[in-house]
Amino acid sequence: MTSTTRPPTASLPLLEVVGVNKSFPGVRALSDMRLDLRAGEVLALVGENGAGKSTLMKLLSGIYTPDTGTFSLDGEQLEITGPKHATELGISIIHQEFNLVPHLTVAQNIFIGREPRRMRLLLDERRLVREARELIERLHLPLDPTAVVGDLTVANQQMVEIAKALSYDPRVLIMDEPTAALNDVEVETLHDLIRRFVRPETGVIYISHRMEEIKRIADRVTVIRDGQYVDTVDVGSTSTREIIAMMVGRMLADGAGPRGVRPDREVLLEVTGLSTRTLLKGVSFDLRAGEILGFAGLMGAGRTETARAIVGADPVDAGVITLRGEQIRVGHPADAVRHGIGYLSEDRKRYGLLLDKDVKANVTLGALREKFTTAGFIHDRAARARASEYVGSLRIKTPSVDQTTKFLSGGNQQKVVIAKWLARDCDILIFDEPTRGIDVGAKEEIYQLLNELAERGKSIIMISSELPEVLRMSHRVVVMSEGRVTRILDAGEATQESIMHYATLRPDENVEDAVELGLDPVDTGAAEAEEEGKP
Repeated sequence: MTSTTRPPTASLPLLEVVGVNKSFPGVRALSDMRLDLRAGEVLALVGENGAGKSTLMKLLSGIYTPDTGTFSLDGEQLEITGPKHATELGISIIHQEFNLVPHLTVAQNIFIGREPRRMRLLLDERRLVREARELIERLHLPLDPTAVVGDLTVANQQMVEIAKALSYDPRVLIMDEPTAALNDVEVETLHDLIRRFVRPETGVIYISHRMEEIKRIADRVTVIRDGQYVDTVDVGSTSTREIIAMMVGRMLADGAGPRGVRPDREVLLEVTGLSTRTLLKGVSFDLRAGEILGFAGLMGAGRTETARAIVGADPVDAGVITLRGEQIRVGHPADAVRHGIGYLSEDRKRYGLLLDKDVKANVTLGALREKFTTAGFIHDRAARARASEYVGSLRIKTPSVDQTTKFLSGGNQQKVVIAKWLARDCDILIFDEPTRGIDVGAKEEIYQLLNELAERGKSIIMISSELPEVLRMSHRVVVMSEGRVTRILDAGEATQESIMHYATLRPDENVEDAVELGLDPVDTGAAEAEEEGKP
């Protein structure tokens, strides 16, 4: 699908940012920033993590106030006093991190703080549900207004955030990484929604690291780097490589593939018949020394569940794990760590970091007792030196190792998690979506790091939803569908087409798919499912 070209409207921008500066203690976040959003367009905003994108959006939505500079809407200068004021002015933002109340319904979350009431006192639940349903149907979203948000998938929670933002009928809609948790079909649903929202009097600022999405949905793209404006260009006349070069200040290599692929590596870890009550069915594979083993599949295929089962985070019903030829029992994540297996969760903020602690504490946390403590006393100098070493080698952008981790950008937080397991010196590292929310420049650094770790003999399992990433990095690719391993592909036979073929097989529902995988359709349930589907 190509980008939609819209005729120019009035010469006056819908929204304009001029000469904006913003500093925090020890950090100059924005310097002489500028941006203009035209009415009737989708303007992409791109930049490396730490470039200042989130800071700029928080200024526009009233969360922060600028040190200097001006904002204008339809040519009239604004002084945004807070998030509520920004909403009243017609500026709505969908943050990358959800702002939902899990125990409330979809309707209650959409209209939270604005619930319709009878006699100004009693909640009018019937009207609340009716208005939410009308909004959801108008937006063509796959949501039930009475469903509890905590029971929804991450993708549908994202849809609730979108509905909430659009319920204010904004003129400017800011979307910060809106597709990070969506699959291809859901991304297309979101893009259709954006196209219907954009009218001659509205506009969208679309923040994303996914270049292919920007080429499909945006009209222009504004590039910022190190808190400064770089350029604004037309998407249709600018190549992806040129955009990336503006973001990182250099051209990145094309067509890279996995490094150091060898078939003769020694098997380090072997998983046989791993099954869980809820999803996994006889998962079997091996991981070799110095290998990067990619895991590919659609959402819900069981990749993350496999990783969590291996490290003891989720209970298993059956299966054997063998490490260096000896069977091991992993009933808890601490057991996995003792065996030298580190897991970097896809949800780094919930499972990987202590956000209110500093960088030093997070980097040394995994090895605190073994390497930085004697008789209950922490060796602060050694911990500081080790943390500083990884801040330098991983290029973590932070004023110092004493910086509170929650104030780092998403990409730099991810690097802190990686540093934590490197400090623990695990032999097996499981990376679950290691570059999610990380810009293209930082991705290159992560790729380089993973290759260096493999070359040093570390064994890596890399779970990724980005097929180009899987193909670029993986010595072999384990493809999963519906809780089963459907194929293990060598680097030479792995293509996007072959991976998608095996990722879309449904042996539990389709007899032909079960037969292709060498499974008995009766055992998988496919025969019964097919019989029930007959008229």
